[in-house]
Amino acid sequence: MLRPAPRRTRQVGKAQQTAVAYALLAPSLVGVLGFLLAPVVIVLVLSLFDWKLLSTPEFVGLANYSRLFADEDVWHSLLVTLYYVVICVPGTTILSLLLALLVDRKLRGMKYFRALLVIPWMATPVALGLVWSWIFDPGRGALNQFLGVFGIDGPAWLSSPVLAMPSVAAVHIWQFAGYNMLFFLAGLQNIPRSLREASSLDGASPVAHFFTITLPLLRPTMLFVLITNVIGSFQAFDTIFVMTEGGPGDSTEVATYLIYDEAFRKFDFGYASTISVLLFAVVLFATITQFVYFERRTTYEVSG
Repeated sequence: MLRPAPRRTRQVGKAQQTAVAYALLAPSLVGVLGFLLAPVVIVLVLSLFDWKLLSTPEFVGLANYSRLFADEDVWHSLLVTLYYVVICVPGTTILSLLLALLVDRKLRGMKYFRALLVIPWMATPVALGLVWSWIFDPGRGALNQFLGVFGIDGPAWLSSPVLAMPSVAAVHIWQFAGYNMLFFLAGLQNIPRSLREASSLDGASPVAHFFTITLPLLRPTMLFVLITNVIGSFQAFDTIFVMTEGGPGDSTEVATYLIYDEAFRKFDFGYASTISVLLFAVVLFATITQFVYFERRTTYEVSG
């Protein structure tokens, strides 16, 4: 008859397993601490200082925050950023879901078509910004040349205060729709086919099937896509910098561009850090709100 291992031996074995687990996690933990948590702490500390880069940092307490709440440029940039997010998040989410429904078919060559849709996401934002700046060029751009074939005189897309932001947002949607499509496609393929068959036997139309079965079961995927889209849209900078540089006027001056302007043109790193803290708080609030909304509306497991 086998005797159970002594209690001390079990404790030593458990301690060894814990040590091995932490050793395996160490590289990732170092990355999280060094590239995620440490920068947040540094920005929080810098927001309490007046630092012009070449001068000695001077502790000013909450003076930067008092200046921030009275700065109209900051609140304007937040409104511009919110406008950008309102265009990009629904546009990217809806288009990526439609693409996922389109490619969720077992047809010859479909895997190559899926790969083709992801290619824009793999390109660098700066390169995309340069290409799309040429496409939107009012004189020799491909878009206005195409419209000219139908006798339409295309506008100055990036020089118009009204059209500049939707134009830049369209590039963002085009770039990330294929990437987010992959997550929706994985969610669609995780839905048991027995549910689809039962829905068909009950006489449900494709539209009814989508809204009553498919969409509710895609809520975990929807939550992930929405959160990453919201965070990514609030952080947008590269494409806007290349295509409009915050213009015309300040119509595309999002919060990240204002942070760049304060830090690397005016060299006011303390105030730029304060704006970064505000942006971080806004993104955190938006993320928590989405989690709370989806918490009781999401089904994570479905038995086939």
